[in-house]
Amino acid sequence: MIQENHRRWQLLAILAVIGFLLWRLSPMLMPFVVAAMLAYLGDPLADRLERLHMSRTLAVSIVFLVLMLALGGALLLLIPLISRQIENLIQNVPRYVDWAEHTAWPWLQVKLHLDPRTFESDQLIATIKEHIGSVGGIAGQVLGKVSRSGLGVVLWLTNLVLIPVVAFYLLRDWDRLVAAIDCLLPRSIQPTIAHLARESDVVLGAFVRGQLLVMLALGVYYGGTLSLVAGLSVGALIGMVAGLLSFVPYLGFITGFAAAIIAALVQYGDWKHPLIVCAVFIVGQLLEGYVLVPKLVGEKIGLHPVAVIFAVLAGGELFGFLGVLLALPAASVAMVLLRYLMERYRHSELYTEEGEADPVLHDTVAEVGVAVSSAAGAVEVEAVIETPHEPPAAP
Repeated sequence: MIQENHRRWQLLAILAVIGFLLWRLSPMLMPFVVAAMLAYLGDPLADRLERLHMSRTLAVSIVFLVLMLALGGALLLLIPLISRQIENLIQNVPRYVDWAEHTAWPWLQVKLHLDPRTFESDQLIATIKEHIGSVGGIAGQVLGKVSRSGLGVVLWLTNLVLIPVVAFYLLRDWDRLVAAIDCLLPRSIQPTIAHLARESDVVLGAFVRGQLLVMLALGVYYGGTLSLVAGLSVGALIGMVAGLLSFVPYLGFITGFAAAIIAALVQYGDWKHPLIVCAVFIVGQLLEGYVLVPKLVGEKIGLHPVAVIFAVLAGGELFGFLGVLLALPAASVAMVLLRYLMERYRHSELYTEEGEADPVLHDTVAEVGVAVSSAAGAVEVEAVIETPHEPPAAP
């Protein structure tokens, strides 16, 4: 017993050291995390190519080339589109300001009974001018620091170059790394960890690959319909932002819907086009909830929307952008661990008192016995009951 407790404390100490190191090294882990995500996404395809009697290096080279071509094609397609949308948005800024000053703010004053001076443009301009100096000073300090030392730019470029290099080597040696980690696990807990790892792999595969497809589909849908159906000049940009933010429940919908409504009111000034925007987002929600998520992600993750929001905020608070990037995958793995702990708890003496049978298990056994007896038939049951009272047969 003492030796077992000692072993548990050793394992907890190892986990604590690993967690502390990850927390301390989080600022430099970004390229390695992104590379690991790319390797994880490409490993199933590389395994399929290996089954076609290809070497691992050749299979990884083909997968890596496909990933790079897909990423490069997406950048070549999106960068000009985004730049045109941003230029269009900048050109329409005076229209947005005029709409806010002469339409939105007076309406808010009447409905909310606010002081008319609250939204006076002169007062707002004065406030902006009052604080613009401090903002410019901060920006100047930041730019001056970067310009004085090119170390930040060099590190950023180094990380950008490191991502494909690390991703290639991780993808090539993925199976070896998994086998090496499996060999390092304590033999007493290896079966449990292997079982949890397989379940986590199923959940992560469903989340990462499925959620990326959902984000892509929603971005294309919202961007296309807002541009073609609603006729918004910045519809493609709003659709891309809504699709990108859709990994957080309702965040992409709320952000895209609010931006599209404002864009429709400013561009057309009627109620027809805002109603079209409402119809577009209602159909988008139905498409996401009843088609895309069930088909592409599935019901294996089981994360409540509140849990998703908490995971994103907690990840950002603890690890910054890296935490936001890993929040939902980590939360999905945590759900697997929680389900396992709940199962252990239901079979522990803390849940069922020592010496008592589990009532759920007892009822299940009773129901199975009744079903078997009914299937066997009343005649056989009576024969079984009466058999002990019959005298033994003569030898």
